[in-house]
Amino acid sequence: MKEQLDKLITNVQSLIYIERRKLEYILAAMIAGGHVMLSDSHGVGKTSLVRALAASIQWKEGKGFNRVQCTVDLLPQDILGYTRIAGDNLQMEFHKGPIFAHFLLCDEINLLTPKTQGSFFQAMEEQQVTVEGVTHELENPFFIMSTMNLKGAHLFPLPAPQLDRFMIQLSMGYPSLEDEKKIIHQHGHTKSWADFAPVMNVDELVSIMGKVDEVPLHEDIVDYIARLLQATRQNSRLDTGASPRSGIKISRMARALAIVRGLDYVSIDLIKELASPVLTHRLIPIDPDTKPELVLEEIMSNLKVDPQYSSVVRK
Repeated sequence: MKEQLDKLITNVQSLIYIERRKLEYILAAMIAGGHVMLSDSHGVGKTSLVRALAASIQWKEGKGFNRVQCTVDLLPQDILGYTRIAGDNLQMEFHKGPIFAHFLLCDEINLLTPKTQGSFFQAMEEQQVTVEGVTHELENPFFIMSTMNLKGAHLFPLPAPQLDRFMIQLSMGYPSLEDEKKIIHQHGHTKSWADFAPVMNVDELVSIMGKVDEVPLHEDIVDYIARLLQATRQNSRLDTGASPRSGIKISRMARALAIVRGLDYVSIDLIKELASPVLTHRLIPIDPDTKPELVLEEIMSNLKVDPQYSSVVRK
């Protein structure tokens, strides 16, 4: 499995300049059945990253990758689909929206009005949508990557319950000087995508996803996660701590990341590493100027861990 995933990582990095660690997180979220939010400034390559990842996988014909370019005038039916009267018999016919795909890019999600943002709630949690009282199953696997701009006009912040449905939130950040030069050389012409091709098929991806539950989670790991979540709810600097859903997300994310890295166990160090991308977007400080990641670091520094479990915990 690791060889397949390493090949996918290499393929994406041949076109997109992103830290391997962050790409590992995105892949782990995908095989854990979660969704990813890329929150960053304009023009850092968020959309190109999603396109490269989607194009690295051979999807089933007609069910692969769709993109929604968000604007303030989009309505829920533009994403979910709609029912209309069609044919000589005047039958009701459902036309699927772009959400009916294995991989959906929701580009600049915070340009959507709250009503349209809400159209993703059921899909992200239940992998199905209900339109005019009829429930429709989405594709399996089903994966959403959203981008969110930090600055701009006409932005609608996502409500906390919707942010809570994203397994991780990441920032790509700006490239180093050397990487910036490479970007200019590689993408300064129209043929930069010419030889890019899939290196994994969807059946291989589904097979890897099925292995996540097989990675053992020691009771001491579960205890650490639970105590970490409890501590965020008891912290005086936070108005809202991590939800119980957070514990489910971080445990599955850790199992999946272990697979990506070729490990057969989850360590507490792995949980600590994932705490920021999994939890910080779920935390709401009392003071808006307080950075959740700093509060989280302080909480983890005060959580006691048995020394024998500090790095490695096997079943």
